[in-house]
Amino acid sequence: MAGALCGLWVDAAGRVLCTHETVGGGREERVAAWRPFAWLRVKPSVIPSGITVEELKGEGPFRFLAHGESLEVFDEFSSALGKEAAFDTPRPWESQFLLQRRERLYADLPFGRLRRCQLDIEVASPGGGFPDAARVGDRVLAVGLRQDGINHVLLLSSADDAAEKKLMEEFGDTLRRLDPDVIEGHNLFKFDLDYLRQRCRRHKVPCVWGRHGAKAVFRPSRFKVAERWLDFTRCDVPGRAVIDTYLLVQQHDVTAREMTGYGLKDAAIYFGITDETSERTYLAGEEIQRAFQEDPARFRAYLEDDLRETAGLADQLLPTYFEQARTFPTLLQEAALRGVTSKIDLLFLEEYYHARQACPAPAEVAPFEGGFTRSFREGVFRHVLHFDVASLYPSLLLHIGRNPRQDTLGVFIPLLRRLREYRLRYKHLARTAADPAERAEAHARQTSFKILINSFYGYLGFPGARFGDGELAAEVTRRGRELLQALIDAFTREGCVPLEADTDGIYLASEKHHQEPEFLLHRVANALPEGIELEYDGRYQAMFCYKAKNYALYDGERITLRGSALRSRGIEPFLKRLTDELIRHLLGVSPVSPLDTIADFRRRLPRREVPVSELARGESLSQSPESYERLMAEGGKPRRAALEAALQLPARPRMGERVRYYLTAKAKGRTADWQRARALALHDPEQFPYDPDHYLGKIDDWLERYGVFLGAAALPQGESAQGELAF
Repeated sequence: MAGALCGLWVDAAGRVLCTHETVGGGREERVAAWRPFAWLRVKPSVIPSGITVEELKGEGPFRFLAHGESLEVFDEFSSALGKEAAFDTPRPWESQFLLQRRERLYADLPFGRLRRCQLDIEVASPGGGFPDAARVGDRVLAVGLRQDGINHVLLLSSADDAAEKKLMEEFGDTLRRLDPDVIEGHNLFKFDLDYLRQRCRRHKVPCVWGRHGAKAVFRPSRFKVAERWLDFTRCDVPGRAVIDTYLLVQQHDVTAREMTGYGLKDAAIYFGITDETSERTYLAGEEIQRAFQEDPARFRAYLEDDLRETAGLADQLLPTYFEQARTFPTLLQEAALRGVTSKIDLLFLEEYYHARQACPAPAEVAPFEGGFTRSFREGVFRHVLHFDVASLYPSLLLHIGRNPRQDTLGVFIPLLRRLREYRLRYKHLARTAADPAERAEAHARQTSFKILINSFYGYLGFPGARFGDGELAAEVTRRGRELLQALIDAFTREGCVPLEADTDGIYLASEKHHQEPEFLLHRVANALPEGIELEYDGRYQAMFCYKAKNYALYDGERITLRGSALRSRGIEPFLKRLTDELIRHLLGVSPVSPLDTIADFRRRLPRREVPVSELARGESLSQSPESYERLMAEGGKPRRAALEAALQLPARPRMGERVRYYLTAKAKGRTADWQRARALALHDPEQFPYDPDHYLGKIDDWLERYGVFLGAAALPQGESAQGELAF
């Protein structure tokens, strides 16, 4: 009996290379059979040898299913059909294999038995500036690997090509010896693996990092985080998953919008892996080479801290994707890099494939009215309660009980119901299991299932979804709006003051019920239809309501921020400090008023006593500097300050990377922001000093937005204070 499938790769010849767990936790490589397939709209007039085509049941434009005896035969067949033929085949090939066999990676394998290896490299850049693997003099100083808490640090023995070549060979040998299922690293794709690839190529060392003696494969790719796209060089290591925690932390922050930086050190502090007061070893970029030569103990400690923090990030962020790989017919790396819609499609396609049912084409979805979002009050309120309709949209879908129009097999609602039952089972285990490891595993599973079932509604309204249904999605949102309004009316009848409401829940102020939320819950529960459950989700000492979907909560220990207006990653640090002081002051956490800090800034800015690092804005690039430069040369508009600053840097950043810049003083013919933008790294206080008037104006703008909450003393003359500052 084969153990859990821990690695999967379909090579160029079409062989399915599998890695299974063995008794005792070992790994065994095997080769499995597979027949590539595709759905067709029409039956080909000529069917070559090695291809079979069968007609499918039911309605749907893709009425035929073609199989190939081998990938070579299948590729020739698909090429011969040409672009005019309607041909639809799931990719990557590994997903086809899993779907065809109804198999999953890591089935029955606890997360703790997954072989995980963290990777981090340190490099030298003798010429200064950002490291560049293409420069002859730049080198890899060390490769750090960590598995099961044990560090394996490989060091460059001397500053010559022969030593670096040996280091590259050692890295490959060590990786194959450790034989991990997963390689984890922070910024692995954009730096570590691509840097290693370039140095290996220089020394003619093959990147044989995969299982079955296979080489790593590199290709350009993109990753979407909310509204932003990140360009990177993707690396696929055959039989292993490559997980970049730099991408995972950004995906995590899409909803919370709480993180101020995505670098390893910032992320480790945010997730509580490293305390700000700990003795973690820090080295600035320019110190690394010197420490390697003069203080090897400190250099090693720095590298090992990077590995420890990477492991800590993956400990927290990877389990959700691990559970997705155990749920969907997909690879772990694909689960981490692809959107939910494509994964849900695979679940449906699996059912249609095995039922031999005709498949629909992706649905066209007309625009429809969105969900309920409303802000009722502005100001600061006390005695705040939060109530949440448990999985509102999935619950409404189950209550309606109707499958999408194109789902002729009728798998949508039964699948959603089954997944919801799984989630409730693991949610119960997460609270009741005797073993802490089992509770942690169950919590990861229920979290993954929660994300999945909540995505079913979004899937319906997504234009590229094969089983989408805009009319059904519109009905769900309509019923959701009506339900939330009924709840708000019920809370109001009980004497509560609604503050903020959307599909994530309702915040309200109630001194009367603050200590007895369960009683209030019981009083309003009858406003809900059968099958829809309201949950009490927490109480807070205070809440600062700024505007819709932008607020701050204080539970007596911790402040939680929601919305980009109160926690913008691009805001200048001195303005972020003012906003933080404002929130802490308004919520009663600190007596310090930002008005005192403003007075200090007004005094020091004209004398340029405020460090430029406190004034420099940070922005993620919306396009590459090279494409921006070409566009401007052709007369394109508009000019962008961040991209102008990026063009000044000797090592240009890529699309999606952050650039910090400040504005220099105005000069003749140079008054626009983009003309005065200067990269922070190139700051020169004598030649390019910052513009105090610009940053004094920023303080005035800040007061226009927030001064009303600080009282009349903070307002421009002629304005009056509004809003409720306490309840």
